[in-house]
Amino acid sequence: MTLDRIERRILAALQDNGRMSNVELAERIGLSESPCFRRVKKLERAGVIRRYAAEIDQRTLGFTVTAFVLVDMDKQPDARTDEFHAHVAAEPHIVECHAMSGGHDYIMKVLARDIDHFSELIMREILKYPGVRHVESSFSLGEIKHSRALPT
Repeated sequence: MTLDRIERRILAALQDNGRMSNVELAERIGLSESPCFRRVKKLERAGVIRRYAAEIDQRTLGFTVTAFVLVDMDKQPDARTDEFHAHVAAEPHIVECHAMSGGHDYIMKVLARDIDHFSELIMREILKYPGVRHVESSFSLGEIKHSRALPT
């Protein structure tokens, strides 16, 4: 989808504050309310805007450990891969998982309360997922940048 300048400004504004009213949004981007509302609805229908969500500070909920887990898989039929994907999707402490090119099959971002909790997740859960051959973990020492906003 090709976006015009106004649509890009709408997206930038909503990524900054998804809770702003249509009146605020229209004022911020310099458009009247009705056309602004129609453009937002168009972006939602087109799937450009998938959903609105709150960004929560993980530490306030007690998740002090962020680990990036590299996963190597056994060669397996598609059904086993589907089982692995289902296990990953069902585990709330795995907040991201990407299929990778290169030396590893997947990389996961895992949140845990502490190192003991992380160890339990690896030993009792992730290592037992179908097809998992090996995992390698690296721990975040500090977040330099965190953004869900996409370039507009």
